[in-house]
Amino acid sequence: MNKKIASYALGCKVNQYESEAIAELFAEKGYDIVSIADAADIYIINTCTVTNFGDKKSRQLIRKVKRQNPDAIVAVVGCYAQTAPKELEQIAGINLIIGTKDKAKVVDLVEQYTETMGIQNYVTDIMQERSFEPLEIKRLANRTRAYLKIQDGCSQFCSYCIIPYARGPIRSRAPEDVLSEVKRLVANGFQEIVLTGIHVASYGKDLQNITLTDIIRQVHEIEGLQRIRFSSIEPNVVTEEFAAAMADLPKVCDHFHLSLQSGCDKTLKEMNRKYDTEKYRQAVAILRKHLPNVALTTDIIVGFPGETDADYQQSRDFAEKIGFSKIHVFPYSPKTGTPAAQRKDQLPNAVKQQRSHDLIAVSDRMADFFLESQIGKELPVLYEREITSGIYEGHTTNYIKVHTSSTENIANKICITKITGAENEVASGVLI
Repeated sequence: MNKKIASYALGCKVNQYESEAIAELFAEKGYDIVSIADAADIYIINTCTVTNFGDKKSRQLIRKVKRQNPDAIVAVVGCYAQTAPKELEQIAGINLIIGTKDKAKVVDLVEQYTETMGIQNYVTDIMQERSFEPLEIKRLANRTRAYLKIQDGCSQFCSYCIIPYARGPIRSRAPEDVLSEVKRLVANGFQEIVLTGIHVASYGKDLQNITLTDIIRQVHEIEGLQRIRFSSIEPNVVTEEFAAAMADLPKVCDHFHLSLQSGCDKTLKEMNRKYDTEKYRQAVAILRKHLPNVALTTDIIVGFPGETDADYQQSRDFAEKIGFSKIHVFPYSPKTGTPAAQRKDQLPNAVKQQRSHDLIAVSDRMADFFLESQIGKELPVLYEREITSGIYEGHTTNYIKVHTSSTENIANKICITKITGAENEVASGVLI
């Protein structure tokens, strides 16, 4: 009987990609892949450490799986393992601690492990790492959209963020590896690829003669691929040349997650962000000039240390002026090991929660306004699944969720759809 393995990711899309790839490595060796809720012989937990709460969730999951099968081998990988291996050594039940490097070796490390070895800590200094560690996915359950990791590491060192210490300096995936994986995914039926990374805007900065725009152009040439998206970028990336290039590539979706974090220049400077609100406003204007129906989403942190009522109001007003299609709102959470966490002017949780609720209400209004602006338009929708009998769900290029009825199976098909209404962040449409 084959051994059972559960590979599970906490946190970001990069972690999820890596955990899928790790599961495939085990499957290729004959292991049966099971859910994290099942009794498995091996658990691989890919941890997140963006916040102290992320660390707590990782610890809870480690203890939970050990209760499910006390005899299981538990390997803890990822960002929390990288930044706090000694802390993890104190948790009963962990067998291997691997960090953010050597994930491709996890099968060998697990198979070599015996109980007499105790806790094995394989974490090394990630700040010395200079090469991209290849992991790839050949099979995925979702047949429409595939995430593809093209970059690792971050060298921005924002004052609130631990990730540069967890992931190390920027490393880009070789272009030929990116293209071969896209071709394989397209051959497996995927129509949409999301290029992702820890700081995807840095792609190519450590390679010779290639940029993010260049790799997008090369991916665009692949026959059979219908759509390209990429994860969060920053306003400094958005030049006239970049926006014109994206507009010239019809497979590139007109939806950009343009990171803001605050609409107050004082706060941006204290966060060590590398732009101000004027630079951000210019980036938005450039994108809207070249892509008239573009959807812009963003992240905003509320309650950063020292953020006054006036600072928050400035941030809120700026967001309203920009007019996002959605804001992901995060109450500031101190992360041990970052400069911002050491500040004495931390805000009470009640203030952070109040600002968070207020900004979410602003986001909801903007989302409604954006959806209403799409009513009457005929847009291509990639339908992903049948949610109830005869009702299909999909997304437009500018990432509007659409529900429509069809007597035919339109899953994994792109259909021109007239948007007829919108409610609760979901548009309704009829097939043209």
